[in-house]
Amino acid sequence: MKIAIINGPNLNLLGKREPGIYGSMSFDDYLVTLKEKYPQVDIHYFQSNVEGELINELQRTGFDYDGIIMNPGGYTHTSVAIGDAIAGIKTPVVEVHISNVHAREEFRKLSHVSGKSAGSIIGLGLKGYELAMQYLIGLKG
Repeated sequence: MKIAIINGPNLNLLGKREPGIYGSMSFDDYLVTLKEKYPQVDIHYFQSNVEGELINELQRTGFDYDGIIMNPGGYTHTSVAIGDAIAGIKTPVVEVHISNVHAREEFRKLSHVSGKSAGSIIGLGLKGYELAMQYLIGLKG
């Protein structure tokens, strides 16, 4: 089973950026834990601060992978193009947000991704990635 994790802008700063909101663990450290917990899954990780690169990665993995876990970061609220890319691929996408975007600024309540995704996990910290992984593994039953 192959699952891609695609993270958007500023998620490369996890562990350093606003630890009160995003925690103190880097994503690279968390990824090690995730791979140890799910050795049966080939986990591919990609992060970019560039919208077009995220779209390219969705298209690259969106027909050959069993699932995609995506945290589009701030592009969630602004990128129609990322939502369109998700709608254009066959691989199911689970949207993940570390913080509870609905408890933050008003503009964060709009998602161009949620309606195109299989589901959304919001506000459960890094645990959201694990829950998304469990969901996608369950789809393959």
